[in-house]
Amino acid sequence: MSEIIVDDLTGKTSAGDITVTSEGGVATMQLQQGLAKFWINIDTSTFTVADSLNNSSNTDSGSGLAVFSFTNSTGNTGYNFNTSRTGSSNSTNGFIAESYAQTTSSISIATKFIDSNSVNLGDSSAASTSINGDLA
Repeated sequence: MSEIIVDDLTGKTSAGDITVTSEGGVATMQLQQGLAKFWINIDTSTFTVADSLNNSSNTDSGSGLAVFSFTNSTGNTGYNFNTSRTGSSNSTNGFIAESYAQTTSSISIATKFIDSNSVNLGDSSAASTSINGDLA
């Protein structure tokens, strides 16, 4: 078995252009397209950040409402986001996360808990949000 160990990878045509071949060897994609451009793990009830990447500041906009600002802006507002939660919750039946505003410099997230016949905004002891897309 061969092993290659390197400190840096540089694409043939530009430093940010690394092509990865799929497991089946048929499709290719640009490596930078598959990397998370922002992520945060935060207790939204105390607004304590456990860890983050590309996060410059956070705003608590009320119960279940948060704005996360990026250190480096995205190239456009069409990026994808994912939010999940762990730990204790206010919910007996489920959790929903929605983006109510996406700009190139921040994302605003609403977290909601589903109980019997209602959906209500609420904080979580550990919420995680990440985005995928292009940096500026």
